[in-house]
Amino acid sequence: MSMLSKPEKTVVCMKWGTLYSSTYVNVLFNACRKHISGSFSFVCFTDDPTGLLPQIIKQPIPEFGLDLAHYRHGAWPKIGVFLQHQGLLKGRCLFIDLDTVLLQSIDPLFSIEGDLVCIDSRPWRYKSGPPRTMTSIFAFDAGALNWIVSHLSENRDKFISHYGIEQDFLHGEVPGIRYWPEGWVVSFKYHARQPLVIDRFRPPRKPGSPAKVLAFHGKPRPIDLIEPPPGNWDIFPHYGSGKVDWMVEYWKSNQ
Repeated sequence: MSMLSKPEKTVVCMKWGTLYSSTYVNVLFNACRKHISGSFSFVCFTDDPTGLLPQIIKQPIPEFGLDLAHYRHGAWPKIGVFLQHQGLLKGRCLFIDLDTVLLQSIDPLFSIEGDLVCIDSRPWRYKSGPPRTMTSIFAFDAGALNWIVSHLSENRDKFISHYGIEQDFLHGEVPGIRYWPEGWVVSFKYHARQPLVIDRFRPPRKPGSPAKVLAFHGKPRPIDLIEPPPGNWDIFPHYGSGKVDWMVEYWKSNQ
């Protein structure tokens, strides 16, 4: 009797410029090793592979007609992950931003069906209203959304001017986006940071179940909680200072 092969899994990330060091990539890779069962490929598209672990597949950032300015504002290079890549990406793919923390098994994130599965950040910010697509972590089938890259390239300046950021472009141009079940992906700002005033006396709290992923977006970044600068590492009027023990442990255990 023949055994059915398990679907292939690919984790994808992207690093350009100097904001995020190679350590971010290595920490994410090791966290994936802990929180994904079975085999998977880990691909990093980058302009500088220096310092990346040998198990990580390093590839140049896909070229599809962007200018240098598009690397500085709006994270437009991320759209390049939807290209075919000549079989480099296989099966179900999970793109993860480098400033993302894995809290427990992310196997279920590979199992949610849909051409594109993203974060709906609306419940974080508003009590009601339509979904608000966020791309800190998203799933797709390798090569299935290749068309969206051509769609952007053919109308690049129009779309970039209209949307400003790549996640809004996907929200407006990809039909039928699905979203992670509420509570699976949580926000540092909205779920871990203490309320105003209290944040001066209590450190951020580590999210519990059912949270599988903690998304950092904007300031602070994970490294600010691990190797904190003097004074406030948060954005006024919010306040955070010093090391956050559970983040330090996460970082050290995955280096």
